[in-house]
Amino acid sequence: MRQTFDESTDRSFGPKHVPLIRKAMADQGLDGFVIPHEDEHQNEYLPAANDRLAWATGFTGSAGAAVILKDKAAIFVDGRYTLQVRDQVDQGTFEIRDLVEGGVPAYIETATARGQVIGYDPRLHSPDALDRLKAAAAKAGAQLRPVSPNPLDTAWGQSRPPQPTAPVVPHPLQYSGEDSASKRHRLGESLAARGAQAAVITAPASIAWLFNVRGGDVIRSPLPIGQAILNADGSARLFLDPQKVTPDLPAWLGNEVRLETPGDLPQALAELRGQQVLVDPSQSSSWYFEALGSAGATVQRGEDPCVMPRACKNPVEIEGTKRAHARDGAALTRFLHWVATEGQANPPDEIEAVSKLEAFREETGALKDLSFDTIAGAASNGAIVHYRPTQRLNKRTEQGSLLLVDSGAQYLDGTTDVTRTVAIGEPSAEMCERFTLVLKGHLALARVRFPAGTTGSALDALARMALWAHGLDYDHGTGHGVGSYLGVHEGPQRIAKQPNMVALRPGMIVSNEPGYYKEGAYGIRIETLQYVTEPAMIDGGERPMLGFETLTLAPIDRRLIATALMTAEERAQIDAYHARVLAAVGPQVPAEVRAWLEAVCAPL
Repeated sequence: MRQTFDESTDRSFGPKHVPLIRKAMADQGLDGFVIPHEDEHQNEYLPAANDRLAWATGFTGSAGAAVILKDKAAIFVDGRYTLQVRDQVDQGTFEIRDLVEGGVPAYIETATARGQVIGYDPRLHSPDALDRLKAAAAKAGAQLRPVSPNPLDTAWGQSRPPQPTAPVVPHPLQYSGEDSASKRHRLGESLAARGAQAAVITAPASIAWLFNVRGGDVIRSPLPIGQAILNADGSARLFLDPQKVTPDLPAWLGNEVRLETPGDLPQALAELRGQQVLVDPSQSSSWYFEALGSAGATVQRGEDPCVMPRACKNPVEIEGTKRAHARDGAALTRFLHWVATEGQANPPDEIEAVSKLEAFREETGALKDLSFDTIAGAASNGAIVHYRPTQRLNKRTEQGSLLLVDSGAQYLDGTTDVTRTVAIGEPSAEMCERFTLVLKGHLALARVRFPAGTTGSALDALARMALWAHGLDYDHGTGHGVGSYLGVHEGPQRIAKQPNMVALRPGMIVSNEPGYYKEGAYGIRIETLQYVTEPAMIDGGERPMLGFETLTLAPIDRRLIATALMTAEERAQIDAYHARVLAAVGPQVPAEVRAWLEAVCAPL
C-alpha cells in the first residue's frame, strides 16, 4: 500500500510541544511566535521535516497557521477544516479561529500588547503576508522580529526527520512537449523585455517544469526541492542537494545549466549585485528579498515567469492527460462496480474501499503514486471535507448511507483528481435531492461558454445557484488548477467565491467540484477535471467563446439523481457524458464490468 492509515499526530502534540516552543522563545527574548503552514518553498503538501504546524499543534490539514504567545495560543483554519481541527487539536491549548476572516493579522492586532516582541522565521513567510503581519503588530504597539534559528526547530531538536533527498530524474519530451532549452530561452526573452537580467525561482513545481525534471521530495507530488536562477540569456544555475543528482542529470540539463549546491545559493544571490532581479512575492519567502536587497540588487516584484506557461498546457500535455484520465477512469470504474456489487452485499469500511481502489490503479501498471491520500468518507465522515481514513476513525458503510470517495493518481502523462459519491443501499429522498442540486451546479459549470478575460471567480456562482435557491451552500472553492505530472493543486487559476484576477486561458486544467455537507450525517461531492478549450464562434454569435472539455471519465451514480429536478438540457448532458464514459472506458474493463457500465450509462 502507498497509503497508510496510521496517524502522524495526536491531540497531545499541543500540550507536549507548546511548552518546549515557549522555552525556546524565552531564550531568544520573544513574547510570541508565528507558525505558518508553509515551508521554505511555500509548499502546500510538506516533507515530514518541514511540517512544523503539525508538530506544534497536531493539525495535519494543508492550510493553516498558529500563533503561540506566553500565556495563550491560537490555531487558524479555513472552512474545509472546521471539523478536522476539533478532532486533532487540544482546545485547552489552542483557541480555534478562522484563517480567512481576520486570520492571523487580526489576532496579532488584538491579542498582543504594546512592547511585546513577536518572532517569525523569514524563510517561511512571503513578503506580502509579512507586510500584513507587520501592520497588525504596529497597530498593537508590538514589534515583529525576524529570528534565526527558528525556536520551533530548536524545540523539535533531534526528533525532527531529515530533509528528503529523492533522486531528480529527467522528464522526457514525449510527456513535456517542449524541451528545457526552449522554455528557458522563451522565458529569458520575457525577462529581458521587462528589463530584468535574472529571475530567482524557488517553487518546486516551477523547478520541475522549467528543467523538465521530476523528483520525490514532496509527498504525493513528483517535485524536487531546490532553487534556480534563470538568466535573461536562457542560461541558468540550479541548486540541488548533491545526493539528489542522478548520473544522467548533468547531461540532460546541458551546458547552459550550472549545477550547484544549496550552500552556494547565498553567494550566487550576492553576485546579482547591480542587476534587476525578478522574484515572486507569492512564491518566494521574505529571506530572498532581504538577501538580494543586502547584496545591492534591485528586486522586481512579479509573478514567477514559469507560472502561466506551466498552467497553460501544451497540446502534448493535454493529449497525455487525456490518456491518463482514460486509464484512470477504467480503474475507478472497476472500483465503482465493486462497490455496486460486492460492496452492496457486504458493505466495506473506509480502509477496505481505499485499499481496493489503490489496487485497481496499481493494476494499470502505470501508477507512479497517488496524487493525494484518498478521501473515503462513509456516512458522517463524508461531511468532513478533507477527511482521511485512519485506524482510529475508520467507519464501515451501512445500508441507507452515502460513501464519498475523492482520489487521484500520478502518471507520467498526467495527474488525476476525481470524486464520486455513491449510495450504499437505498438512499433517502433528501440525499437524492441534495445530490441532484450539486449535480445541477456541476453540469452548469461544465457546459458554460465564456469570453476571453473571464476569471474563475466570475463562474463560481454557476456551481452554487441550485443549492443557493434551496438555502444551501458549501465552504470550499469550486475548482483548482491541476498540473501535468506535477501538483494536484496548481495556480494561478481557480474557481471560487474569493476574487481571482487570473483569466482562464486555453490549456488550463481546473477541477469542477461543488458539494454539500450535512454535519453528522453525510457528504456529497461530484468532481471531474476539465480543461479550457480554444475560443470558437457559436452559431449566430458575435464573439468567439472559450469553454471546457471534461477530462475525467467515470459514471455518476444514477440512483442518486432525482430526474424530476433536472431540465431536459441537463438530462441530455448527463446522457452524453455517460456515452463518452462507456465508449472510452468500456473496452478497457472486464466483461462483467462492461455489462454493468452499459446499464449505469444508459440514457436517463
